[in-house]
Amino acid sequence: MSNGSASTSGDATAVDDRAEPDFVALAKGLIPIADAHAEAAEQRGALADEVVEALHATGLWAIWVPRTLGGAELAPVPSLEVIEHLSYGDASTGWVVMAAALATGADAAYLGDEAVESLFGGERLLVHAGAGTQPGTAVPADGGFLLSGSWRFASGVKHAQVLHTAGLVTTTGQARICVFGVDQATLIDNWDVLGLRATGSIDYTTDSLFVPEAYTYHATTETPLRGGILYTLGIINLGMICHSAWALGVGRRMLDELLKLIEAGSGRAGGLSENHAFHGDYAMAEAKLRAARALVYETWQDVQATLDRGDALSMRQNTLTRLALQYATWTVEEVSMFVYNAAGTAALRSGVIQRFFRDMHAGTQHMTSAPPVRQACGRQLAGLAPGKTWQFVTLVDPS
Repeated sequence: MSNGSASTSGDATAVDDRAEPDFVALAKGLIPIADAHAEAAEQRGALADEVVEALHATGLWAIWVPRTLGGAELAPVPSLEVIEHLSYGDASTGWVVMAAALATGADAAYLGDEAVESLFGGERLLVHAGAGTQPGTAVPADGGFLLSGSWRFASGVKHAQVLHTAGLVTTTGQARICVFGVDQATLIDNWDVLGLRATGSIDYTTDSLFVPEAYTYHATTETPLRGGILYTLGIINLGMICHSAWALGVGRRMLDELLKLIEAGSGRAGGLSENHAFHGDYAMAEAKLRAARALVYETWQDVQATLDRGDALSMRQNTLTRLALQYATWTVEEVSMFVYNAAGTAALRSGVIQRFFRDMHAGTQHMTSAPPVRQACGRQLAGLAPGKTWQFVTLVDPS
C-alpha cells in the first residue's frame, strides 16, 4: 500500500524496502476489541488497557509519525479508512486515536532535532496528546518559553506520556505548540460529559513551565523538518481528516445497529418494517450517509493526488477539506436523529445506539464543526473572499 509521501532522509531507499503493514486491515481487525470494551471504557473514563496495548502492537498510534522515525507516514485516503474503522468499533477509540496520532505525528515532523532525539526512537512509542487549539501564554525566556495556562479537552491524555499544547507568544501574538512531559502539568480529572466519555478529555494547567525552544514550533507551520510532503498539510488539515472520518464511522455504525433491530423484528424499528414512510426515510438516511462519505473521499483523493505530484494545495482544496468535514458531521447528526427516533426505547436504554447517539452529539461541539466554519467555506467558494487565506478554521488576510 502506497503511503503517498516521499521521505526526505538520505536512507529513504532502505526505509522504502521494508514490508509495510496494511494499517487499514489492522484497524478493521480492532473493531471487535474496541466494541467489546466500549461500555466498560465509558464507565472508566478511559480506553481499556487491552485496546491501548492493541493500538501499540499494531502501530496505529504512529500512523502519522514519519517513516524515518519508525512510523507509517500514512497518506490521507488510507488514514480516513483507519479512523473510520476504529470509530465504527467505538467512537471514543476513534476519537482518542485521531487526536493522539495527530499530536504525535505533528510533533515528530515539526519539532527540533534535540526534542525528537529525546522523544522518539525508544522501544515503545511515547504517545502525545493535549490541547493545540486553546492557547495559554508563552513568555520568551533564555533558550525557550515560560508556558502558563489552563487547557481543556486533552483527549487521550490518560494514555499519553507527552503533552502537545498551544501557547500565544506574548511578544508577537504568534501561536506555538509547546511539548513537554505529562508529569510536568497539573491534570484535573473533570471529564463529566454527555458523550465521548471514554476519551478522558480532561483539563490541565501549567504555571511558568520552562519549555526549551527545540520543544516548540509554529502552530501553523506547513514546513516539516523531517518526513515527506504529507506534512505540508499542516496540523489543521490532518485534523480535517480526523473529524471527517470519525463522523463517517459513527454514522455507519448507527445505521447498521438500526438494521439489526429491523432484522430481529425488535421494538419500534421492527414494527416499522411494513411502514412505507419509514422505508423512504431509511432510504434517505442511507443516501445522505453515502453522499457525505463520497464527498469526503472525493475531496481527499484529490488532495492525495496533489501531494503525490509534489504540489501545494490550492485555496479551493483547503476550503473543500473544511466543507467536507462540516457536511459529514452534520449529515451524520441527522442520521443519528433518524436512528434514535426509529429505534424507540431501544435507543433510550443503555446500549450501543444510545452510546453512539450521545457520542455523535458530543462530537458536533468541536470547533471544526462550528457554523462559522461552514459560512466561511460558502464565502470563499462564492468568490466573496478575494485575497483571503485559511488560518486554522478562519479566513484571514495573508499578512
